[in-house]
Amino acid sequence: MNVSLTEAETLARAALAIAGANPAMAAATARALAAAEAAGQAGHGLSRVPQYAAFLRNGRADGAATPRIVNECGGAVLIDARHGLAYPALALAESEAGWRARAHGIAIAGVTNSHHSGAMGLPVARLAQQGLVALAFTNSPAAMPVPGGRRPLMGTNPIAAAFPRRDAPPLVIDMALSEVARGKIMVAAKEGRAIPEGWALDAEGRPTTDPNAALSGAMLAMGGTKGALLAMVVELLCCALTGAAFGFEANSFFSDEGNRPRLGQALLVVDPGALAGAGAFADRIEAFVDAMQAEDGVRLPGSRRDALSARAAQVGIDIPEALHRRLLDLAAA
Repeated sequence: MNVSLTEAETLARAALAIAGANPAMAAATARALAAAEAAGQAGHGLSRVPQYAAFLRNGRADGAATPRIVNECGGAVLIDARHGLAYPALALAESEAGWRARAHGIAIAGVTNSHHSGAMGLPVARLAQQGLVALAFTNSPAAMPVPGGRRPLMGTNPIAAAFPRRDAPPLVIDMALSEVARGKIMVAAKEGRAIPEGWALDAEGRPTTDPNAALSGAMLAMGGTKGALLAMVVELLCCALTGAAFGFEANSFFSDEGNRPRLGQALLVVDPGALAGAGAFADRIEAFVDAMQAEDGVRLPGSRRDALSARAAQVGIDIPEALHRRLLDLAAA
């Protein structure tokens, strides 16, 4: 089913508003989900609308919440999402980190009492389009063990980074720290096929190729111990500094019922002009890009998302008919 970005955003906004989101929350969330769908990140796109609507109805997210600044010091600011959907708080964090980085050379915006934050490459890309280097981090409900452990304590804890370029779209890197997305294991379970060893552990902490055993066990970090330690860095950065809940304190997003997750996010933003200078930074970035593109087959990070977004703006996006019907039902409820 092909829909325009405007229609997709309108349906999402209406569905979320009917489920209890205030106008600002519904608009910010719908905008982010439509943008993720357009960029080819369907897992963080319109398929999240029914899930978010259920969270709003069940009280896992507070639709009346308005984010607010609760602490600030120079280039640092802490924003309380107040248990609402994450996107209004992330928008405030993006704005605050942007102007503070220009004022101080570097800034960090933390978000606490937050929720699922979707495609973290989107806010960093927008900041990079303003000439700033931006990094984003978030934790998520527990899915991976710490090194040597068996039970899930940390989330898959995505990291995103964006670097501005001279007269070209920014370089954007966006990845979770698990070996594979949980969604791939769910698909394998539905299709009744095995998964490769190294993706997950069963509930007893043993390596497994059974997707059903994996879903009741734990995901494995990419790169083994090093990936798990990197996920730990994200967990501590997003939670210890902001006062947010750790992954093991948040109930899974794969259930409509559960607690308010109280997750944490952090945006770290740097003004290149405060260091070697904007000109020198741009020269160095382009030197690296030239070296990358000297080899056939190298794709610049973020280029596929840019191309898909540009195409979606022209011809719309294709979504499953079942999802379209569900969005129509939710928006008309």
